Amino acid sequence: MNAQQIHGFFSTLRAANPSPQTELEYSSVFELLAAVLLSAQATDVGVNKATRRLFPVANTPQKILALGEDGLSEYIRTIGLYRSKARHLIATCQILVEQHGGNVPRTREALEALPGVGRKTANVVLNVAFGEPTMAVDTHLFRLGNRTGLAPGKTPLAVEQGLLKRIPEEFLVDAHHWLILHGRYVCKARAPMCESCSVATFCDEGRRLQSRLARVGTVPKKPLGATGNHAKPQRLDRPRRAVAVAPRRVEAHQCAASGAGSGAEPGARQPALAPERRACAHRCLAGTPARRK
Repeated sequence: MNAQQIHGFFSTLRAANPSPQTELEYSSVFELLAAVLLSAQATDVGVNKATRRLFPVANTPQKILALGEDGLSEYIRTIGLYRSKARHLIATCQILVEQHGGNVPRTREALEALPGVGRKTANVVLNVAFGEPTMAVDTHLFRLGNRTGLAPGKTPLAVEQGLLKRIPEEFLVDAHHWLILHGRYVCKARAPMCESCSVATFCDEGRRLQSRLARVGTVPKKPLGATGNHAKPQRLDRPRRAVAVAPRRVEAHQCAASGAGSGAEPGARQPALAPERRACAHRCLAGTPARRK
């Protein structure tokens, strides 16, 4: 993707969703930090189900510490790896109370020093809570960066640096949300919806698909960039080649084992032979050894 295509890519996404928001539910910076920490290897939907029960009871570091690790585990046990996440969240709350007065720090270094908080989690908090132009590269952003040609890279850090370098400044603050929502609902991992994608004309993969369809003689039911349900390409009508199947033919022949003609009409059942004579060079019905039952 060149600079003009990148600008068109994000202009189209912005026109469709001018104010993108995270799908995690929170009402404070600490709730956001806790929700992002719990979302590792889990879906936002699953995290929201757990935090809807947790946050009304404990939504500050002090209240989380009062629950204890076992009490916290009971609220988040529906989330994968809930035991280790409960342990990390308890340790994080302890550090927030002792070193930051119960507040969430605003620097990357301080955030990444918290247990269970890595670069991606820190980027989400800095972007969503404090409005900084960071890029939290998860599985969706990593896939989009490589598939679209926006920022190819072999590691999440390489993709992150490429995105920050190539995305125009006017789109940087909201680019993370646009990309993650696009990857989650349109540019899916196993079944990308290229035929109904609004930015397919700017994407490297979308242009390759369009070229491939034109080359092999297929046309999509809807043009690239059209909205609506995903439609598979439709094959152009071509005449089917008729295949003639010859009927099976059985002929009378000389049996090598007996030295005499079978003397039977084609297709007729042959008389049983002795075991020592059940060897026919022509594999006829009479000479075929009986199968074991």
